[in-house]
Amino acid sequence: MALAQGMRETRGALAEWRENPRPVLRAWFQGGFAFAFALLSAVLIVSTIVQPDFTPLSIPGVDYPADLGDYLAVIFRNGLVLALHGVACIAGFIAGSSLPLQAQHMTGWKRVIHERARPFAFAWVVGVTGFSLVTQAYILGSTGSQLAEYLDISPATLVLTVAPHALVELTAVFLPLAAWTMASRRGEWSNLLAATVATVALALPMLFVAAAWESLVWPDLLRMASPVLP
Repeated sequence: MALAQGMRETRGALAEWRENPRPVLRAWFQGGFAFAFALLSAVLIVSTIVQPDFTPLSIPGVDYPADLGDYLAVIFRNGLVLALHGVACIAGFIAGSSLPLQAQHMTGWKRVIHERARPFAFAWVVGVTGFSLVTQAYILGSTGSQLAEYLDISPATLVLTVAPHALVELTAVFLPLAAWTMASRRGEWSNLLAATVATVALALPMLFVAAAWESLVWPDLLRMASPVLP
């Protein structure tokens, strides 16, 4: 019953957004860009603070010609993050819309569990979001410190070279979280299934474009920025 109700609400939300898409798209992209900018700023801070790893690197397009495998690896890596955020968005629907709907048709201890599970479900979504942000900031920042040392440039210069594709791909992967944030502020939990479908559909072509830029254009930017690259 919850799934059927969710499908009806999803179709209704998609039809409503199709009639007037600008407000919801503007809110999603503004939220996604805010997440992306915050993460990129955190990456810059981490890459400036942490001690660089002196292990030799091999950069596709710089140390060897980038091929389809390198392109697909970028898509896969970003796709995993998008999937994680999409699952968090679906969990928001389950916690905010599905659980209360199921609880109405239950009695006894089952109803109590469904009614009390909502805060724990929300805590899980917040925990997943925080885990994603913190781990990405640390891993990307550590890699940035290593890259900056290898290329003999500052972390700030490195971030400037990655900003054109990083802001696109990070905005894309954070679109589901932007939708979750908007729904939580407005209490529109029933729209989150539709938001998951729409944001993932919007994010995928952005990831393909960003991966192409990273594979084909970013190496040339590194060569222009680094004094040690030919």
